[in-house]
Amino acid sequence: MNSRERVMAALNFQPVDRLPKDLNGMRSTGVSAFTYQALRRALQLPPKPTRIHDTGQMLALPHPDVLDALGCDVVIVEGDGLTNAYEQPGLWHDFDFNGRIPGGQVRDASKYRVLPDGTITLGGLASMPPGAHVFNDEHAGQPLILDGDLPRPDLKEVRRTLEAALLTDAQIRDLRDTCRRVRESSDRAVFFWGQMCMGLCIHGYGGLAVFPMLCLEDPGFIHELHALHLEYALRNARALLPEIRDYVDIIGTDADDWGNQQSLMASPATFRDLFLPYRRQHNVEIHRLAPRCNTFLHSCGALYGILDLIMQTETNILNPVQWPAGGHTPLEWKDKVRGRMALWGGGVDSQHTLPLGSIADIEQEVARNVAILAKDSGYVFANIHNLLADISPEKIIALYRAAAKA
Repeated sequence: MNSRERVMAALNFQPVDRLPKDLNGMRSTGVSAFTYQALRRALQLPPKPTRIHDTGQMLALPHPDVLDALGCDVVIVEGDGLTNAYEQPGLWHDFDFNGRIPGGQVRDASKYRVLPDGTITLGGLASMPPGAHVFNDEHAGQPLILDGDLPRPDLKEVRRTLEAALLTDAQIRDLRDTCRRVRESSDRAVFFWGQMCMGLCIHGYGGLAVFPMLCLEDPGFIHELHALHLEYALRNARALLPEIRDYVDIIGTDADDWGNQQSLMASPATFRDLFLPYRRQHNVEIHRLAPRCNTFLHSCGALYGILDLIMQTETNILNPVQWPAGGHTPLEWKDKVRGRMALWGGGVDSQHTLPLGSIADIEQEVARNVAILAKDSGYVFANIHNLLADISPEKIIALYRAAAKA
């Protein structure tokens, strides 16, 4: 099997010749830009620029030689045409984050400013103090405002924003050409992320402190809001998917973190009534337009209580499989979805074993998890979320090599 065949077989619950693996197929399976060059050196690869494609999370876009060395089977195409399947030198500009990332490159260096104390600001709002590894906003960009009426978006403004985000003919042509070139230049599975996302999120308008309460206080308003998002998502899907469906394999439909460390962000009833109908319509239409492709939902945390509901949305793949949250084992997660929805991630406990354990601990846990999650197929290996700056290259390599042996 080549990489694409391997991934597609696994997603369709068919036998595979080896475990399919992912690094940075989307923006929650990536690697920190602060450790990327050290990872290249540990893999005995020559230096190449650290291309930071997600500056909010400070993620490096891995080169194909890193994917080769770790045995990874997926490349990304983002909604603006960015990919790691081939070089796009015209998109990148040098910025080394005040010397902290030698060889660093970003899409638009004019957005950054280095202050006298070494703090770096992004867009005048988010900041990265010296020694930090990500940018941060106050309250992580989700202010905790609980006095007075709950804030809610103006639906007319929402419509104007969604209208402005509709794909133009020129954007569709460019994305078609990019996806076609990716298909021709790589035998890896192609993950399309960005333009097919609907924008529904339990921590959406107003943030996670506010939006779940708004769902309880005014469900009629939420139905109006979600119907608007669905309308425009379907318009983009109907315009774009007929042009790219022959060139992509996995389609990201949203990043919607329904779980925290212990429980759900809102009740299963809220998901069933206010999210499930819109997610199902979205997935059904994507499957009608691109029947060969698999849809992918990213949702963090203790999701075990809504796995059945997520499957009712016709989602094909769930990520990141954060089984340590909520007190359920990898086997319980697998048994709940076995043969019905593929899992992508969950390879190691990223908050305990990976940062705090030894390499032997990592190897043993990966072997146990892969034996469970890959049984009966329907599994792509990755960490639970991104590989952060404090994870050593030796642990990253051990992670992927243990998966290859499992």
